[in-house]
Amino acid sequence: MTISLDDLNQASASDFVARLQGIYEHSPWIPQRAAAQRPFGSLAALKRVLQAVVSSATQDEQLALIRAHPELAGKAAIAGKLSKESTGEQAQAGLAHCSPEEFALLHQLNADYHSKFGFPFIVAVKGPDGKGMTRQAIIRTFARRCKNAHEDELAECLRQIGRIAELRLNDLLHHHLEFGHTIMAWSEMIGAWSDEEDALTCAYMTAAHRQTANQLALWIKEAGMQVAIDAVGNVVGRYLSANPAAKTLLTGSHYDTVRNGGKYDGRVGILLPIAIVKHLHERGEKLPFHLEIIAFSEEEGVRFKSTFLGSNAITGQFDLALLEKTDDAGMTMRAALSAAGHDVARIPAIARNQADILGFVEVHIEQGPVLLGRDLPVGIVSSIAGSCRYLVELTGVASHAGTTPMHMRKDAAAAAAEIILTVEQRCSQAPSLVGTVGQLQVPHGSVNVIPGACQLSLDIRAADDATRDAAVADIVQQIDAICQRRHIEVSLTMTMSAPAAPCAPWLMQQLAAATARAGVPVFELPSGAGHDAMALAKMTDVAMLFTRCGNGGISHNPLESMTADDADISAQILLDFLRHFQARPDA
Repeated sequence: MTISLDDLNQASASDFVARLQGIYEHSPWIPQRAAAQRPFGSLAALKRVLQAVVSSATQDEQLALIRAHPELAGKAAIAGKLSKESTGEQAQAGLAHCSPEEFALLHQLNADYHSKFGFPFIVAVKGPDGKGMTRQAIIRTFARRCKNAHEDELAECLRQIGRIAELRLNDLLHHHLEFGHTIMAWSEMIGAWSDEEDALTCAYMTAAHRQTANQLALWIKEAGMQVAIDAVGNVVGRYLSANPAAKTLLTGSHYDTVRNGGKYDGRVGILLPIAIVKHLHERGEKLPFHLEIIAFSEEEGVRFKSTFLGSNAITGQFDLALLEKTDDAGMTMRAALSAAGHDVARIPAIARNQADILGFVEVHIEQGPVLLGRDLPVGIVSSIAGSCRYLVELTGVASHAGTTPMHMRKDAAAAAAEIILTVEQRCSQAPSLVGTVGQLQVPHGSVNVIPGACQLSLDIRAADDATRDAAVADIVQQIDAICQRRHIEVSLTMTMSAPAAPCAPWLMQQLAAATARAGVPVFELPSGAGHDAMALAKMTDVAMLFTRCGNGGISHNPLESMTADDADISAQILLDFLRHFQARPDA
């Protein structure tokens, strides 16, 4: 019997609970408490309310819910005593066919995990894409999470229960994801092409980079767009309006990666709008404006240590002097572009006419834990943090570690340690302010020599320039004071300065309206990471939609994760945004 959302809304309270039996293992109290909040305007709203019941429950109730779940390949599974839902999920993951070695390892992991946390390990074995995790992936996840702190693992178990419930609700209501599975499958496909084995590294103008560009171009063409790869390697698709004189709305993100990065950083902001345009084209639906999807060729700066190459070319800000920069092998950027068949003389012509542009909207994985912690699939970015980066060089006196009294030392590494703690303390004083020392070296260091020199990087970011600049001024003053007290010479060199990029309120409001229509609470948050939208902000108004990041918000890492359902909700919101888009009155 097919059950619809209308059926659930109109059912008696007892029937509502009965129809949702099995969504949460042996825990009818969850739908019982959710029933009073009917009617639900969307499946997303139903999911949110059910999980909100879990989040607001007492810790004893939450622990009881977790303990209602069976161990993976545990005694209940062997005895055939799992619920119908758990039986199907564990069977789909192949846990009924473990090798003796895998079974023994799972048995030991179950024992170790329960000994540490006092409840069973829970993972949605259907995985982020809903198609199912392999036994090997489940075992790797199990072993990794055994290292978590108790509080973090409790929260992760509740999130996994929410994911299990989401997938079971999809099955119960026969809910089809219009876009999510396509986006995930495309991400997997291009995520397999890398400059390195056993890692995803896609650096500017490498073979993997060019292969990715060609595949994106193919998908763009198949979606019904005009397509071209420009002189810096941007892959550009144009979905034309019926009105040739219409202006253009821009969207997109970058397809290069950091070294050993994740599959969704940047790329979801390309694949998601391609899937949307494919949907529009198949329906014969046109927009009252031209839509341009730009897969920016280089944002991360891995190969030539120069960021935003593709987006700067679009705004007319590409510095042609960068063409002479060399990679680690000594090849110039100019030579790399020429080898890939690009004519660098045509780079200036890439710049768009600002008068033709309506704005820029970027979809991006959050790369952080804020949405995850709030159990929200999407968020609207209020501002992209500006950053200042410095190289700090400290010079003391190298001397014998055994014969130099502590009060006579000029220890450059000790000064660096104090500076690091100063950065941590000062950057904890404002919500959007962050400070990082990501590089630290003691040149020619030796175990029995007091460090005579030390080099460290400094990265200070905030959602507004005033907050960031105040922190930088305080930290620089403290660095000077620390070095004077310790008799250390200091050299401070700025290596980068980028202003914060506030998002345009008129675009944010339209994204907020589309989010609310999807049944998702509207939540605004700043972006601590830099994005191509920062470069586009020099030319036009910008906005960003963040998609929730899984695995604790880890990004720039192979563990970076999102779900097909979150990708689908993001796509539905962007599609709704496009259908209701209103240009700024003075555009």
